[in-house]
Amino acid sequence: MNLETLGPDCGVDDIIAAIERDGACIIRDALSAETLAGLDVELMPLIDRTQPSGDEWAGRKTKRTGGLVAQSPAVRPVVLHPLVLGAAKAVLGPFTERIQLNLTQIITILPGQAAQPLHRDRFVWGGRGSGFEGAGGLPRRIEPQFNAIFALTDFTSENGATTVAPGSHRWDFDGSEADRQAQPAECVQAEMPRGSVILYTGSVIHAGSENRSSGPRIGMNITYSLAWLRQEENQFLSCPPDVAKDLDPELADLLGYTMGNFALGFCTSPDFDEPASRAPETVLGRQYRVPTPA
Repeated sequence: MNLETLGPDCGVDDIIAAIERDGACIIRDALSAETLAGLDVELMPLIDRTQPSGDEWAGRKTKRTGGLVAQSPAVRPVVLHPLVLGAAKAVLGPFTERIQLNLTQIITILPGQAAQPLHRDRFVWGGRGSGFEGAGGLPRRIEPQFNAIFALTDFTSENGATTVAPGSHRWDFDGSEADRQAQPAECVQAEMPRGSVILYTGSVIHAGSENRSSGPRIGMNITYSLAWLRQEENQFLSCPPDVAKDLDPELADLLGYTMGNFALGFCTSPDFDEPASRAPETVLGRQYRVPTPA
């Protein structure tokens, strides 16, 4: 049992077929050598400055480096990767008018890091079910999140390649299988070469694996969510208006500098000469645009 690996010339329909079946898939060579070189130049100094996490959940031998849109211009086109963004919109679109950028984070698993607890990412929106493998605060039929981890090093079984339980997104995890835990025989590791990406939903069980090698496993986690949910990473603090105003408008929209839906996300200026409420785009010097369906 392995995750399906698609080529860089695959289509969104190919990705969705694999996601519907397994909850995850791999795209080989998703990033070019030129893109990887640019990411290395900008991200490695950020990783070097990042201290390992301070708790067992995040990993005491794992570095988590966030705020990537503001800190790394090379990351910005990756957030807008056509295949990944197209798949995110296809998965999340049935539940929202817009999607948003949920999280940007380099995950550096250092040698000696133990395996992370298995979990569903959707649990961040509240607890329902058993532990980290429950449904979170939303009904199972609503998929809140779509995720990508781009391999900045090779992902191997020795260095902590992501563990996934294929098909676990289809379990009745807010009902009769709320307490079901993934067994080792139900899990696979997403082994893939540098430049590849694993795509997976917020409902599939997964985790970072033990790093038994002598070098780090470095992945760049870019995740998207329904625009009517709170973002896991606060993008307005991570990428404030003075930075966001110079971004590609599509990227600024993904950060949340636009209306999430009718009457969702307007802002009010403390300047009484301004209108009582206005669309967030105007803070960046842009005109409001009617939301287009995800």
